Amino acid sequence: MDEETVLIKLTRDQAFVLSDWLYEVMMRSDKLGAIVPDRAVWSSIYAISGTLETTLPEVFMPDYAGRLDSARQRLLDAMGCDEEADQSLSRPPSGDNINC
Repeated sequence: MDEETVLIKLTRDQAFVLSDWLYEVMMRSDKLGAIVPDRAVWSSIYAISGTLETTLPEVFMPDYAGRLDSARQRLLDAMGCDEEADQSLSRPPSGDNINC
């Protein structure tokens, strides 16, 4: 079995927004099974989520919601998106081809 680790680099904003999304999907809903039916993939999802939670002090700050909104907006701005376009995405982007 190959146990070599893989490094994934994210900006702090990307990590923060992803952490929030993972928490919502994994802990506050029963959506994980519907989104990812292959339970073998869950191991990686839980590892990423755990790493993000232990790395990001923002998840424990009292102004969490405001910080999250700001991070989301910065990411949308960097992609050339606005909030309305983000809400109307009908399918997830793939690779570097991000359409708003």
